[in-house]
Amino acid sequence: MSNGAYRVLHDRSSADPAAFWAEAAQGVDWIRPPKTGLDDSRPPFYRWFSDGTLNTCDNALDRHVVNGRADQAALHYESPVTGTSRTYTYSELLEQVAKFAGVLRALGVEKGDRVVIYMPMVPEAVIAMLATARLGAIHSVVFGGFAPAELAARIEDAAPKVVVAASCGIEPTRVIPYKPFLDQAIDRSSHKPDRCVILQREQVTAEMTDRDVDWAEVMGSDAVEPAECVEVAATDPLYVLYTSGTTGKPKGILRDNGGHAVALTWSMPNLYGISPGEVFWAASDVGWVVGHSYIVYAPLLAGATTIVYEGKPVGTPDAGAFWRVVEKYRVASLFTAPTAIRAIKKEDPNAEELKKYDVSSLRRLFLASERLDPETYKWASQILGVPVIDNWWQTETGWPIATNPVGIEELPVKPGSPTVPTPGYDVQVLDDQGNQVPAGTEGSIAIKLPMPPGTLPTLWNDDDRYVSSYLSAYEGYYLTGDGGYIDEDGYVYVMGRTDDVLNVAGHRLSTGSIEAAIAGHPAVAECAVIGVADQMKGQIPRAFVVLKSGAGIETEEDTEKLRTELVKRVRDEVGAVAALKLVDVVVALPKTRSGKILRKTMRQIADGQEAQVPSTIEDASVLDTLRPVLRKE
Repeated sequence: MSNGAYRVLHDRSSADPAAFWAEAAQGVDWIRPPKTGLDDSRPPFYRWFSDGTLNTCDNALDRHVVNGRADQAALHYESPVTGTSRTYTYSELLEQVAKFAGVLRALGVEKGDRVVIYMPMVPEAVIAMLATARLGAIHSVVFGGFAPAELAARIEDAAPKVVVAASCGIEPTRVIPYKPFLDQAIDRSSHKPDRCVILQREQVTAEMTDRDVDWAEVMGSDAVEPAECVEVAATDPLYVLYTSGTTGKPKGILRDNGGHAVALTWSMPNLYGISPGEVFWAASDVGWVVGHSYIVYAPLLAGATTIVYEGKPVGTPDAGAFWRVVEKYRVASLFTAPTAIRAIKKEDPNAEELKKYDVSSLRRLFLASERLDPETYKWASQILGVPVIDNWWQTETGWPIATNPVGIEELPVKPGSPTVPTPGYDVQVLDDQGNQVPAGTEGSIAIKLPMPPGTLPTLWNDDDRYVSSYLSAYEGYYLTGDGGYIDEDGYVYVMGRTDDVLNVAGHRLSTGSIEAAIAGHPAVAECAVIGVADQMKGQIPRAFVVLKSGAGIETEEDTEKLRTELVKRVRDEVGAVAALKLVDVVVALPKTRSGKILRKTMRQIADGQEAQVPSTIEDASVLDTLRPVLRKE
């Protein structure tokens, strides 16, 4: 591991976290500056900056307008599905946010109230989030197009005073009406919001009820006064974001105002190397944690420019969509999911579309959400000619647990590793008894408490579930649920969820290592490996591969030859103990909307169990097509 700037900073953050983060807190504008860094009076419920007060919206907008960034672009909106684009300066965005905060206030929203936001990737979604924060209220963004049952569960749990929604969302091949889903969800929920604000889009006009108000009408009214920022405690909630559950009550990840503002403000220059005025594009969705942290809050807190992109990496209109946006807005850093890059690679394996655009502004590509396999890393590195930086984190942490801290010190990249623990995180690999394992040995990845600012302090209205879900496996540690190892240089390797570890004849094997071997084949665009029940060996691996366009695998003879080659690759690179024999070529893999492959659901179907299908599944028809293949002996 580095003995340079990174090592010095990480050692400081470990030796005296309170002092380290108190220094970082100076990057935030406080109404009442905190005198306490870490409040450890009630472990395991640690709180940061508990005696400080501030307003997150003030830090994201107002202070930049006051300090000379009024005319700088704050947000670019790019929508290939509607053929529109628009740029908001900091002063224009502030004007819209203050006005909508006035609308919410006129509808009865006060400090501590909840506002559910159910919208596609449009600027109004960002405006609604910031306006809620401006009032000291708590937003809960629900991914646009979620089914009524899932939306109802979130309305039930968050109990919002107001819901903000759009009339529809737009996909490359269809328009999804949101309002009927919202009406059904409210009917199902015992909690009824007082009012719903509806953004009417020309593609679908929603039918309004007495409960509904029209976004354009209320924002166009001179009767609504813009709202000023409301002072809140650093420990007051900023938002609740529900994780994708399969059954039962949804799990609401709580994010506080102070720690969140400090961590995200600090992360932009230190972890992403982004300075004020530069363009940072997180190609995600505001419904996910990446969208909260790195579309909305971090870039604006840092005085940078963000992009709201209503489109896909392919199909809107082609595999050059990302490169077109990079050229148009002179993007300095692009942050997306490995699955997006794999989709581009599948459609355009020789990167012909990239050649049409000037992407010389792009300094780095950051990837997160799904494990970055070495093959995708190599392909992206070769075609772009810039550093490709893996970073690993979770909805619960809100910002990276491990990454290459390029703003502190750009460390050598090791394909397959998100590099090193972020300052503030004490990452350890533990065995079943909670003991640290030697370097290079796989185990459960855990984070020693207290975790840094910006991570979840608890769950919404459920301290007991917070402890039982995350803190009970190993005393004094947060359990990430991921397995992996740390090598002799201190680099972290995340090999997959702990329930994705295979036990083949007593040998523990990670799906990640087998997938890495398969993904290295030149015909493979994407793959997933699951362990299925076997009477002799306990489990055996099964592989499912998606081929690149033009891979030349046309006949059954071609497919059989490919299977033989993949089995040999796994034997050569992982070992004969992996015992891979079953390989199926499929059209697509089932994923969540954020890009995670549904390995657990696939495994349950293959084993003949009742499958738990997450509400976040992107396209249920992919799973339906795959069922007969999974159930095949």
